[in-house]
Amino acid sequence: MNKSQILETLKLARENSKKRNFAQSIDLIINLKGIDLKKPEQNINTFVVLPHHVGKNTKIGAFVSDELQNKAKEVCDLVINKKDFSKYGNNLKELKKIAKNVDFFIAQANLMTDIAKFFGKTLGPIGKMPNPKAGAVIPPNAIDLKPLVEKLRRTTKIQTKNEQAIKAIIGKENIKDEEITENILAVYNAVLHAVPNETHSIRNSILKLTMGKPFIVGQKPIIKEEKKEESKIAKEVEVKKKEEKTQKKKESRGKR
Repeated sequence: MNKSQILETLKLARENSKKRNFAQSIDLIINLKGIDLKKPEQNINTFVVLPHHVGKNTKIGAFVSDELQNKAKEVCDLVINKKDFSKYGNNLKELKKIAKNVDFFIAQANLMTDIAKFFGKTLGPIGKMPNPKAGAVIPPNAIDLKPLVEKLRRTTKIQTKNEQAIKAIIGKENIKDEEITENILAVYNAVLHAVPNETHSIRNSILKLTMGKPFIVGQKPIIKEEKKEESKIAKEVEVKKKEEKTQKKKESRGKR
């Protein structure tokens, strides 16, 4: 998959999607092959920092104590102090609401045991516990949280989720094609290095808008006129075969 193929496919996806009264997401689906999902080492579960924002307001939450509370409040959308862990942890309704609205959580490393105790049962199953792989677990003496928060706002999680496919939102339709293309390549290259046999483990890559038709990157779609022509040719071939078969029967009878 290269840049020009992506741009051509993006153009097709845009042209074949009706205008909606909201900005549709552009979805990337990478279909895999030859992956044994029963083997943990062949499952993909990682984070990719995209070159550009995807166009949505990614919400960041923080679990901190007094040391980082003020710094976290400057850059995060939600800050929960250690003193309030039990209050949130014992309110399942509020906890589920927070889990739904926040995309990534950061946390002080020395609080992880308490975070797991009060928030793990809710955040763990949906993959939203503060994750060291994403750089989201920080020391209590962290100087500046802004670079981390900015990075997380451009981060997407990619995982196989018990199927041989990776699905990721890589932008909104109001973002420039060049930026979307760079985001696609970032995800594609991350997958390429995560699968066992690189390109041999990738069946195809598909782009689509939320409400639009899917298009395979690098593959020319068959338009209606071409389909009609193919159908017409197939019918003509079938008629010709029947005529030949009938002719052979007549010739066979004549010999008798």
